[in-house]
Amino acid sequence: MPANKTLTGGCHCGLVRFECTTDLAMVTACNCSICTKRGLHFAFVAPERFQLRAGEDNLTEYLFNKHAIRHQSCNDCGVEVFARGSKPDGTAVVALNVACIDGIELAKLKMTPVDGRNR
Repeated sequence: MPANKTLTGGCHCGLVRFECTTDLAMVTACNCSICTKRGLHFAFVAPERFQLRAGEDNLTEYLFNKHAIRHQSCNDCGVEVFARGSKPDGTAVVALNVACIDGIELAKLKMTPVDGRNR
């Protein structure tokens, strides 16, 4: 089982920055419309394991469909850094766009397929 690591990252222009603790044991490869069109791959972390370090005032929130997930993107470069939502049991969760982690190589991560298109 992978060990938890403290990771940093942010948007393309660097105005939005975060730090989180996760093991990246599950990274999604979802086929829903937004993940497909934006090329998103999420790792889900508990809110207490995610800290927004810079750029809170530089975020734009996007809601669609059932308005259950609050997608957060940088106002300047447009990169979606994370989203806030709830698991099916109601537990709060942060969906971290793993492509925003400093030094990440997506090709080296094991992706878990998620059929969001047919939910």
